[in-house]
Amino acid sequence: MSRILHRQTAAAYPVASSGDGIVIADSTGKRYIDASGGAAVSCLGHGHPRVNEAMKRQIDKLAYAHTSFFTTEVAEQLADVLVEDAPEGISHVYFVSGGSEGVEAALKMARQYFVEKGEPERRHFIARRQSYHGNTLGALAVGGNMWRRQMYAPLLMEAHHVSACFEYRFRAPAETPEAYGERLARELEAEIARLGPRTVIAFVAETVGGATAGCTPPVPGYFKRVRQICDRHGILLILDEVMCGMGRTGTLHACEQEGIAPDLMVVAKGVGGGYQPIGAVLLARKVYDAFAGGTGFFQHGHTYLGHPVACAAALAVQQVMREEKLVDAVKRQGKRLAERLVERFGNHRHVGDVRGRGLFWAIELVADRASKAPFDPALKLNGRIKQEALARGLMVYPMGGTVDGKQGDHVMLAPPFIVKDAEIDVIVERLGEAVDAAIAAAN
Repeated sequence: MSRILHRQTAAAYPVASSGDGIVIADSTGKRYIDASGGAAVSCLGHGHPRVNEAMKRQIDKLAYAHTSFFTTEVAEQLADVLVEDAPEGISHVYFVSGGSEGVEAALKMARQYFVEKGEPERRHFIARRQSYHGNTLGALAVGGNMWRRQMYAPLLMEAHHVSACFEYRFRAPAETPEAYGERLARELEAEIARLGPRTVIAFVAETVGGATAGCTPPVPGYFKRVRQICDRHGILLILDEVMCGMGRTGTLHACEQEGIAPDLMVVAKGVGGGYQPIGAVLLARKVYDAFAGGTGFFQHGHTYLGHPVACAAALAVQQVMREEKLVDAVKRQGKRLAERLVERFGNHRHVGDVRGRGLFWAIELVADRASKAPFDPALKLNGRIKQEALARGLMVYPMGGTVDGKQGDHVMLAPPFIVKDAEIDVIVERLGEAVDAAIAAAN
């Protein structure tokens, strides 16, 4: 009997025993194609020799040093690499152990920024419905994932939510994508006005929506308008690129494709590729200068910030990505994945939308394509698809509550950047079989 409190207490989990490239094998020898990168984490796949060796070298030198006493060479090198390729205005890095922790740090950083500037009256965060920013209490509060929020609602701080940029579900039939984006921008501006512009700290958004709604790209011009609104009111823009960043959508940072730069940006999964727990908050010079010219410190911290072995792993991952031009590979293989998904599901009677960017794609399941009616949540279709996929040796990332936190099902794919043509074909073939089998069993 397992002594672990697993995610589901009644589930019998296979034991992962080894990983190689895009495949994980369990203790029985069964092999699974990791078509979701776990949770869009394993950008280099499993067992990359250069990353493994970098971690071993660092362990031999120094495994741990607390950041209240020391910096380390490897942390400084990683910070240089991340800032060198960061969006315009980013000057410094704050290391964390993961995405939720990064969002928590960014929220605190944003609040302290205004206190340092002499604007302590700023206290509100605005985010979007159907967003996901992590499972710690602050991140959960700004997030719009209703299922994850419901249990802990009495513990959450007040946050304010506007509509998600979710074109398939919420753009009106007669509305152009640009007009839809403008409507959303006006909604944000109205919420700022309602709260009082001098009371708002930041607008928080995933550049490309991730787990909750399933790979929802912004419409053209939306984020440029958001950036203009934030600048006009002196509000910080916090971008959450934990899932969609670090090459996943075909540029190193997803916001590059929107032509904007944030004030704070959280990155994690693709930073270290799963080899060690690590993430980072990238902060603009103006934020750093407010701290440096004020109290001189950030009133926050964790034991494992800037962990040397995690930094060594992440530095190796970033070096491999650049030397092997893997962001270019994401563009190339992302195009193939998109084509295969459209071929297999574009006319599927129960797939309403195929959407995504780079190697970050989702299909949304519907009971009826014409009306976009979702399946009955009681069917738990997303869970059925996961099990059917696992039975076929395929790992995917299904979720429910796609539409409003209760209704809707989608399946996300986020394979490693090293995925090959033939492997993409197998992924889509197995997913198609899993979807059809799950729907047949549910009906």
